[in-house]
Amino acid sequence: MFSARDMPSPSSIFSAYASMTASMMLFRSMANDLIPQPLRGYLLNAIRYLIEPRSSTLTLIIEESAGISRNMVYDAAEAYLSSRVTPDNHRLTVTKTRMDKNLSLRLEKGEKLIDVFNAVPFKWRFVCSVESEKTNDVVVHNSSNARSAEKRWFEVTFPKKQKEMAVQVYLPFILERAREMMEQQRVLKMHTLDPSVCYSGVKWDSIILDHPSTFETLAMDPELKNAVMQDLDRFVKRKEFYKRVGRAWKRGYLLYGPPGTGKSSLIAAMANYLKFDIFDLQLGNVVRDSDLRRLLLATANRSILVIEDIDCTVDIPDRRHAHGLKQSDIQITLSGLLNFIDGLWSSCGDERIIIFTTNHKERLDPALLRPGRMDMHIHMSYCSYQGFKLLASNYLQTPSDHPLYGEIEGLIEDIQITPAQVAEELMKDEDAEATLEGFVKLLKRKKMEGDVCQNNSAEPKRSKVGCKQKSKGNIGVSVTQRRTRRIR
Repeated sequence: MFSARDMPSPSSIFSAYASMTASMMLFRSMANDLIPQPLRGYLLNAIRYLIEPRSSTLTLIIEESAGISRNMVYDAAEAYLSSRVTPDNHRLTVTKTRMDKNLSLRLEKGEKLIDVFNAVPFKWRFVCSVESEKTNDVVVHNSSNARSAEKRWFEVTFPKKQKEMAVQVYLPFILERAREMMEQQRVLKMHTLDPSVCYSGVKWDSIILDHPSTFETLAMDPELKNAVMQDLDRFVKRKEFYKRVGRAWKRGYLLYGPPGTGKSSLIAAMANYLKFDIFDLQLGNVVRDSDLRRLLLATANRSILVIEDIDCTVDIPDRRHAHGLKQSDIQITLSGLLNFIDGLWSSCGDERIIIFTTNHKERLDPALLRPGRMDMHIHMSYCSYQGFKLLASNYLQTPSDHPLYGEIEGLIEDIQITPAQVAEELMKDEDAEATLEGFVKLLKRKKMEGDVCQNNSAEPKRSKVGCKQKSKGNIGVSVTQRRTRRIR
């Protein structure tokens, strides 16, 4: 037993505490002077590891992207967790598009969710953060000059002893379940370049693709239409063939012809036929070849990549003269584009279709047109009699033996009129009879103008020039040429 006299006085306790504190501060100062910073950090972590209790759980981080590629596990987790939300969740993001039947629920940032699989609880958490670029050691926020991007990831925590089951059973289950959900709720999308400035460079943004064009409604030569459909069917069924012969599973199409002949409608019909998303690439918005490669890697499988009006979308320096230009003048090179569609980078993905469109095929570099890059050349020509009958059936619902059809057949074969012009005429009046009569008058007027030009062909040069000016847009296209189908 200690008596009261044996107990230390408050002053002695304070003195001992002050002495111990001073010693600790002296030791800390000496450690900072003698031990380098990296070694100090290592020692602190080692001490913390020895004295802290061992955690019985393991946390996996599932980031939105894997390098410059999209992380499939993240997309699958996002879709799967949307079906596992419960009343215990307090913050959810709700969306619905015109094509969706039901509301779509997503976890809001910071929200948690517990999913029980095989009697094992998996705790999910959705995390978001904004990375901003520093200027003069000051982080810039909410500024037009700031380049920032939101970084998103999922955290899933579970008992450490269940690691093998989580990696080999649970995550593959989520991938398969998400794939089934996406197939059931699949909605075609149109992807375009995001106009906002992004820290990681250009990226895709998307909207619902609700284009009504199908091969059944397309005013196109029947034989050419069947050839395109058969080529598409053959392409999607030949995965093992492409792998066996050592080629990337992709197909290139060149659509060329006058404006208004249905090139864009054919692309939409192909997307609806195959159930492929469309990625609309405007080369004028791409600055560097590296951005082009990044966009390719960000495109999904089972998709159609479209570069419209390739002859005038961007001024690509010719390969033979590129060395004579300043580096600052070259935004995107032809060699970069060729490698994009037919080089090593083209193999980074499966089941992709690349489509170029142009009104002037003769302006394109021959290197873009060879097989392996543009495998099938499709000439979109002027409206034929068969195309007219299809349009008239769609717009007017007239019978195929209408009395005016015979006269229209005799006129339309010798006149250069696009399907877009025919469709516009068929929409002018709700009365089918009046519409067809007006269309016959239009064809007769066009034929008369064509006869005048033909009669003036033997007159002085001034008259011929005036005739050509009147038929601007159709120069050099003969009737035989516009009826010829070129499939390579």
